[in-house]
Amino acid sequence: MGFRKIWPVVRPSTRAFWREARRTPHFTLVDMLHGYVYGRWPYLYISLGIGERPWPSRLRNLATAGTKMWRAVFPAPSQAQGTFADGYHGKVLPLEKARQLVTVREEIQRGDLERVIPYPMARDLILKNPDHIAVIQCPCRAARLNPCTPLDVCLIVGEPFASFVVEHNPQRARWIDAVEAQSILEAEERRGHVHHAFFKDAMLGRFYAICNCCPCCCGAIQSHRNGIPMLAPSGYRAEVTDAVCIACGACESACPFGAITVVEQATIQAQSCMGCGVCAQACPQEAIQLVLDPSRGIPLEIIDLATRI
Repeated sequence: MGFRKIWPVVRPSTRAFWREARRTPHFTLVDMLHGYVYGRWPYLYISLGIGERPWPSRLRNLATAGTKMWRAVFPAPSQAQGTFADGYHGKVLPLEKARQLVTVREEIQRGDLERVIPYPMARDLILKNPDHIAVIQCPCRAARLNPCTPLDVCLIVGEPFASFVVEHNPQRARWIDAVEAQSILEAEERRGHVHHAFFKDAMLGRFYAICNCCPCCCGAIQSHRNGIPMLAPSGYRAEVTDAVCIACGACESACPFGAITVVEQATIQAQSCMGCGVCAQACPQEAIQLVLDPSRGIPLEIIDLATRI
């Protein structure tokens, strides 16, 4: 059967993804296949990395062996060398910045955001049909034996991504509007979870999702705490008002990144603080606030990006 006969039976969202991939500079056939596998089978893909059940562990060992064999036969050119985090990473978002990403109505095309996303790959912000939003069950939580709930907390924003995940994962993904997206963000904020704008090389090298991450299930947070720099700070830093702090310890317990210690007062380790705002949400005295910190990057400010970059 020729390609022309096969093409009409390919799902519309797959065709849309492939068309967009062909328009993306430097996006190869291997990248296209990688993106298809990631979007088509996200639960298997994530389980291979962090799954706690026996079968993902066995598949992970096979995949690791296969990757080593591939690299031995087809070594990557020196300029392509990098770390896993370079092509798959998140930008921490305080709640208000996350809200902006699900309420924007204009299409945005901003590439190479090295001032915002400090990675050599996957740092474009291209929003097509930004009002197309889907929620999908979190692959990280689904990979765990005893996951946090609810599962349906990952937001896919814009095209061709939202249609792709809904069409290929109908049992785990559904369409939502901006109002419900904001409700999910606010509920996850109350649970003490972190909002991340995720970028991936195989997803056309750009932003595609807002994940609402808990430190017990999220592979990215756990990797980051283990020294793999998968997450970029928000551009803010938590600051304590000593006169108001009562050293209750709520912020220390809530911090997903282990950046706070409490003795007589809460002390925040500036280089460990990611500026997520979870501690401020948890503080019963309202003794913590987020302040801009240029040493921690530039916030992902959708309004500024739309008008000034």
